[in-house]
Amino acid sequence: MKHYFLGLAANYSRRRRLTHTFAVGHEKDRQELKKFLEKKYDGEAILTKNGRSALALALKAYFEPGDGIIVNGFTCYAVYEAVKAAELIPIWADINKENLNFDINSLGIALAAMCSTEHEDLARAARSVSGGHAAANAIPKGIVIQNSLGNPVDIGQIEKFAKKHDLVIIEDLAHSVGVKYPDGREAGTVGAATALSFGKDKSIDTISGGAVILRHPYKNAIEAPSKVPKISDTLRARFYPLFGAIARGLSYIKLSGPWMRMLIKIHWVEKSADNKLDLERKIAKFEAKIALKQLKEHSKKPLRTFFLVKDRGELIKKLQKNGYYFGGFWYEKPVSPERYYKKVHFPEEECPVATEVSKKIINLPTFYSKKDLEKAHKIIEEYLEEDK
Repeated sequence: MKHYFLGLAANYSRRRRLTHTFAVGHEKDRQELKKFLEKKYDGEAILTKNGRSALALALKAYFEPGDGIIVNGFTCYAVYEAVKAAELIPIWADINKENLNFDINSLGIALAAMCSTEHEDLARAARSVSGGHAAANAIPKGIVIQNSLGNPVDIGQIEKFAKKHDLVIIEDLAHSVGVKYPDGREAGTVGAATALSFGKDKSIDTISGGAVILRHPYKNAIEAPSKVPKISDTLRARFYPLFGAIARGLSYIKLSGPWMRMLIKIHWVEKSADNKLDLERKIAKFEAKIALKQLKEHSKKPLRTFFLVKDRGELIKKLQKNGYYFGGFWYEKPVSPERYYKKVHFPEEECPVATEVSKKIINLPTFYSKKDLEKAHKIIEEYLEEDK
């Protein structure tokens, strides 16, 4: 019986694991990555510690503290953390079940609600995010495009909406490097800026690292990170694939959970959501080298395949009995992970689809072969909702 985990690093081949652990990077690797990104996305590239730091720099470049920014109502805490770091106010737009993205209808609803309401929850969020700016002053100024799990938005329609309402588009490619929009343009080439994450289980996965590309003239000066990564962060990133492989082996004797919990407790492993935003530190040299290689060889697959199911808890247990361990299924709450959810003050009543989807979604990673996941697909089919 094989045991599968959502984490890509736990499933590296021996060769890839050794290459990652013992990779030797140089300053020229950072410069080559920077040049590659500038050519590919036609802008000024800045390399960062992680994806949320990259997104925060993009938001700081184009917006002022207290501005409103529309974000996907089905996302991760890293996006909220970037919005908070930029001292902006998140305006949550609900999603559709077809691709987990907002569309012009939900954007219009979110925009109208923000411009006309003084809801208590928004006021509370405004105070916590932007240091006291009132929600009534949170004029929407931009949109973050997420392309959830690698599913592209209808960028043409959203561009028209943004132009009509004078909104700046920021593209977040954590899920969608190489993805093409319905009109044929590549994700990351449309907005004023593009943020990339190279974190665990992202389109480009070096365990940590990120980058931002600024294309349009920006109003606020941005200082590129100048500090080198912390040694502890670099070591965690180097050895995580090895720790993941050991966890996979220990799963056969039901010790993978205690193993990973021990590593987390002694800070040898860091959960993705706990990789703190830091605007002063840049990507490690060896991660820059690996990121460039992956960008050049990227397969352009969607990040994950998702299903909406009934009785998810029962389904998870049935999958586990058959050797498939899909806990941590992205996302257990509209803004994941659950342990940070209360900090967000998410307006569930304004995003009912996102709230419903978070209770029913299950994801399969796309780095497995069709044969590997054949049995999992058959099991999931028994639990599928009819009206996805």
